[in-house]
This record gives sequence, structure tokens and C-alpha cells, in this order.
Amino acid sequence: MRRLVISAIAVLLVLGACAGSAVRSRSPWRPADAVRAAHRPPVVFVLGDSYTTGIRGLRPEQTYAAEAARRLGWQVILAGRAGTGFVGTGMSGRTFGTLFDEQLAWRPAPDLVLVSGGHNDVWYPPGLVELNARLLLGKMKRRWPRTRVVLMGPLWGGDPKPAALVVRDVLREVAGELAIPFVDPLRGRWITGSVRTRKGNARRYIRADGTHPNVVGNRYIAARLVADLRRLPGVLPGR
Repeated sequence: MRRLVISAIAVLLVLGACAGSAVRSRSPWRPADAVRAAHRPPVVFVLGDSYTTGIRGLRPEQTYAAEAARRLGWQVILAGRAGTGFVGTGMSGRTFGTLFDEQLAWRPAPDLVLVSGGHNDVWYPPGLVELNARLLLGKMKRRWPRTRVVLMGPLWGGDPKPAALVVRDVLREVAGELAIPFVDPLRGRWITGSVRTRKGNARRYIRADGTHPNVVGNRYIAARLVADLRRLPGVLPGR
């Protein structure tokens, strides 16, 4: 009888230990997972040209897109290639549409996609720029129906030439048709004057090539972008 009692107690102790171990192994994970999910940084894709991805002498992490991500607490993925656009292909032979398929479309849905371009499309028919922009942005919205999409018009290294304004107008119309918020650096006169004439703020923010922003210029453009995004209702993730 005594042996039976001792055996029963031993079984209960083993079962209790197993149950306690199970509770200890499960209970920390559920709250921790919930905390991590609640505080997960927004995932943002930025698709663009050399302004977004960087050029020789300016690394991707120094571009306006990376700086904006730091300021807003984004987990950012930079996509695109130098010289590209909705129609322009640069040296890569790829448009934004092709680069979207290769670099972004296969990824899980982000919280926000920012498409920044048009600078390299000024040499092409505006109607073709309009068509390609509409196709790409429409594809994005269908691919990730819950993801917010923002379109930013052409960046320029100073006062824009008329062709840049034409491309900007075309992209703004497409954004309006698709109910996509539009950020307009040309209308906001983010960069003024020119490096050549040493007028406006271009002499401070733009490299000697007259086109691309330097490190300080990228920080400045990031600040302007962040300010515009904060003014757009319902655009920034978590707001």
C-alpha cells in the first residue's frame, strides 16, 4: 500500500512538472509575438531611378529615400536602377515596370509603396509615359490591394525645363485618375536655380553634374518629402 501511495505521488509530481514546463514554454511566446507585431516597423518599398538608388560616390543608404526611412522609422527596400523611368531604360534596358516585376512584385505586401520618377522620361512621348505609369500603378494596386501607394513626380537639379513639367503633369493626371496621392517636388520648388549659374539653392544641394543631390541635398530632399507625406491624410503607416 505504501508503495502504491509513493508511486501515485511520483506520477502526480511528474505530471505537474510536465504541465508546468508546458506552461513555461508556451506563455512567453504569445505576448512576445503580440508585442513584436504591435511594434513592427512599417515595411516600405521605394521604386525609382538614380535619385533613389544612388550613383557613383553616393551610396544607396545616403539617398533621400534611405534618409526618409530613418526619419519615419521605416524598414525600407530600395528598388530601381539609374537612368530608368516609366519609359526610360538607361543602361539597364529595364523600365520601372520590368524592375517592379524583378525586384518587388514577388515580395509579401508592404505597408506603403512610393514610386519616384519621371526625370528620365522627358525624352519620350508623354502619351507613352502616361500609359506605362497607369499600367504599373494599376498593377501595384491589384497585386497589393491593401497597400498604400504614393507617386512622386520628377526630381530635378534646379529650375526644370518645360519637358519636365509636361511629364509631371502627365503623372499627376494618372495619380488623380487612380486616386493615388501625388508628391510634386517641381511645384514645391524643392530645388531652385542651377549649379552653373550658382543661383538658388542648387549651389548648396546639387553635385557638380547639375543633376544629382549631394549628401546634404539628399537630407534636404528627405526632409521635404517627409513634410509632404505628413500633410497627406491617411498615407503614412500607423497614422
